[in-house]
Amino acid sequence: MAGMKNLKKTRRIQIIVLAFVALGIATGLIGYALQDGINYYRSPSEVIAEPPASNEVFRMGGLVTEGSIVRGQGETVSFSVTDGGEIVPVRFTGVLPDLFAENQGMIGTGTYVDGVFEASEILAKHDENYMPKEVVDSLKETGVYVDPNS
Repeated sequence: MAGMKNLKKTRRIQIIVLAFVALGIATGLIGYALQDGINYYRSPSEVIAEPPASNEVFRMGGLVTEGSIVRGQGETVSFSVTDGGEIVPVRFTGVLPDLFAENQGMIGTGTYVDGVFEASEILAKHDENYMPKEVVDSLKETGVYVDPNS
């Protein structure tokens, strides 16, 4: 009878250990699968202070600097983005959102190469009161944010 209890206890411990190992492996696989899908947000000041590696894809947002939009060949557009502290030049090839304009909030996804943010995607605010939370937070940090409701 005592041997049976030890066998059950050993079996239970083996199952618990196996469950933790399986959980660890599953967590590792999920993390590995998601590592390319996670784009970290940076403000222009953060990009200038600590430039990311040229192969790192990240999101950057702020206000489109007044007078900075320059349309190049085809669908290429260059402009600058600021958070009130630093200004980062941006180059984008593609169709800009309809609400994209100077002094308006935007978030871009792309890479930082040779001092220029090469955007692969641009998102603009979608109404007069909306601005992405990350952009609002970085503008508040630099003291540039103006509440649209005031």
